[in-house]
Amino acid sequence: MDAPCGRGACSVGPDYAFVCTVKCASQQRKRKPPPYTALTRLSLSSPLLRRQPAAGDRRRFLPVPSARCSPRPSTHHPVRSGRGDNLAQMSTGVAVAPEVADALARGGAVVALESTIICHGMPYPKNLQTAMEVEAVVRENGAVPATIAILHGVPHVGLNSEQLKNLAISGGKFQKTARRDIAHVVASGANGATTVSATMFFAHKVGIPIFVTGGIGGVHRHGEQTMDISSDLTELGKTPMAVISAGVKSILDIPRTLEYLETQGVTVAAYRTNEFPAFFTETSGCQAPCRVDSPEECAKIIHANKNLHLGSGILIAVPIPKQHAASGNIIESAIQKALKEAEDKKILGNAITPFMLDRVKELTGGASLEANHHHRMKVLLSGCSDIALVKNNAAVGAKIAVALSNLQQQKTNRLGRSAL
Repeated sequence: MDAPCGRGACSVGPDYAFVCTVKCASQQRKRKPPPYTALTRLSLSSPLLRRQPAAGDRRRFLPVPSARCSPRPSTHHPVRSGRGDNLAQMSTGVAVAPEVADALARGGAVVALESTIICHGMPYPKNLQTAMEVEAVVRENGAVPATIAILHGVPHVGLNSEQLKNLAISGGKFQKTARRDIAHVVASGANGATTVSATMFFAHKVGIPIFVTGGIGGVHRHGEQTMDISSDLTELGKTPMAVISAGVKSILDIPRTLEYLETQGVTVAAYRTNEFPAFFTETSGCQAPCRVDSPEECAKIIHANKNLHLGSGILIAVPIPKQHAASGNIIESAIQKALKEAEDKKILGNAITPFMLDRVKELTGGASLEANHHHRMKVLLSGCSDIALVKNNAAVGAKIAVALSNLQQQKTNRLGRSAL
C-alpha cells in the first residue's frame, strides 16, 4: 500500500481508507514521511468510517484507487453532488438525496420509508397527501425521511416533492418491487415501487439503520401446505435493520409467523406492551419475545445487534394508537368472522386469501380490504386507522433513530477520549 509520501506498493481495490494528513504536499513529494501521517485500510463495516471528526480535525474518508495511490490525497468523496436531478450518486449505484447523504455523513438520524404504499396502497391524491404527512411526522420528531423507489432503472434513496408527486400520480404503473424483482427492474430501466424487502435492501446498502412501514407480511394461513411465506420475513433474517411496524395482520398466521422469525434469528420486540400486536388491534393472543418501553431501549438493542455483527434484523411491533383502536376493532371483527366462515366451508390453501379479502370487504362495506388485479393482496383502509398506524409508526421510528444517533455519538466520543 502506498503511503501519501509515495513509498511502497498499493493494491487495495475499491475499499475506503482512512487518511490523516497534517503535512503539506511539498514535503510528501520529497518522500519525507510526515510525522503524523497514517494510512490504514479499514473494512466498510468499521465504526470508524462513521466517526464524526472533532473541531479542527483534518481527517477525512477518501476512496482509494484500485491501482496506485496518488502522492497527494484526492479531494474526491464517496458521495458526489450531481446536477439535474439534485441527487448525490454513490459508488454503490444508488442515488441518494443530498439531505439524506448529509445526514448519514454526520451520523444523523435517518428513517427509510417504502413507496409501495404510495403507488399501490391508496388512490391519488390521497396517497400523495399521506406520503407528505408521513415525511412531515418524521421531520417533526427530529429525523430525515428517505422514501425509496426505483426511477427509470436507478434506485433512489430520498425523493424530492416532484418525484413524490410523479410517484403518486403514476400509481399502479410502477411495478411492485420486492428483492427478487430488483435486478429485472433496474436492468430494464423500469420504475419500481419498493416493498418491505426491497426497501430494507437499499436502505441497508447506504447505511440507514431504521425503516418504518405500516405492517409486514407473514406466513399465510395453511402456509405449511402452500409455502406462501412473505419475503419480508426472509429479508429480516439476513438484513441487519430495525423495522418499525404495527405487527402482522390477523388475516395471516401470526403464531407461525413468529415461529418463522425465530427460525430466521430475528429479534422481535413489542413496544410498551407484552403482547404482539395484530395491526388493526392491540392484541393477537401471542406473547411477544421481549418488551421495550422507550426509544432509548430500542436504540440499545439496535446498537448491540450492529456491534455483534449478528447479521439479522430487528422487528419492533408498535400497537395501534388507542384513539384509533375502535375502527381497527371493526375490521378485526370482520376478519375473525370471515375466518370462521372459511373454516366452516373448509376453504383451504390458496383459496383462503381471495375468500378472506372478498368476505371482509363485504362485511365492512368495501372500506377495508381489496385485492388487486394481479392476484396479490393489498390492504386498503379508506378510514383513518391505516394512515394513523403509519403516522404513529413514523413518530416512534424517528424517535428511535434520534436515540440511536445520540447513542452512537456518545460511544464515539468516549472512544475518542480514551484514545487520548
